[in-house]
Amino acid sequence: MQNNQGYIADEELASSVQPGVDNRQSVEKALGRPTLESQWDPNVWYYVSRNTRQLAFARPVPKDQRVIIVRFAADGSVASVDRRGLEQVANISPNADKTPTLGREATLLEDLFGNIGTVGAAPGGGGGPQ
Repeated sequence: MQNNQGYIADEELASSVQPGVDNRQSVEKALGRPTLESQWDPNVWYYVSRNTRQLAFARPVPKDQRVIIVRFAADGSVASVDRRGLEQVANISPNADKTPTLGREATLLEDLFGNIGTVGAAPGGGGGPQ
């Protein structure tokens, strides 16, 4: 089964958006509202579409992904238009049932009794002579 998610871009309209020519209103008129705006910079709009394929009960596998990134200058004009594809997708594989951490490995008893003697100690630990 194929599944399309997100913004379905009309390539002719998407390619008509030109830096230095268009502004926020003309981009919104041509492409519609963005899929999302950058959380850190409201002058960056993202139009995201994804095509996945799923067989029976298997996990969906991405077949195609397109991201149109429109950046605006301070005056509201289009500064740049970038395109990204499936090559930008990172494959993240969780590590079984454990989260890997840096540091020492503690046993169950060390976890249970490791804080004995530190209650009431001076700030910063140690509790030795001052």
